[in-house]
Amino acid sequence: MEASKEKIKIIKLEDLPKQIGKEIHVNGEAIALFHLTNGEVQAIGSRCPHAGGPLAEGIVSGEFVFCPLHNRKISLVTGEVQEPDDGCVTTYETEVIDGYVHITV
Repeated sequence: MEASKEKIKIIKLEDLPKQIGKEIHVNGEAIALFHLTNGEVQAIGSRCPHAGGPLAEGIVSGEFVFCPLHNRKISLVTGEVQEPDDGCVTTYETEVIDGYVHITV
C-alpha cells in the first residue's frame, strides 16, 4: 500500500523570483523550487544525482536547470538528466492556490 500524499503550502508565488531556484525542506527532504518564465512552478529533488550539487543554485534555461558543479542538464518537468549524462531526480507535483505555491509530498 502506497503512503498517502500530502499537499503542503510552501511560499507566496510573488516571493519566488522567476528563473531563481529556492531550496526548501519538507519532511526531511531537500526540494528545489523554480518559478519559470512561462509562469509554471516546478519542484525537484535538490541534489544532483552525479555529485550532490545544489540544484537550487543552478542556472535555469527554459524547463531545465544546469547543476552548478559539473553543468549536468536536468529537466524540471521529468527530473531526467539529459544525454550524454544520465540519472534522475525526484519530481514533485506543484499547484498555485490563492497566490501560494503548494507541493505534494
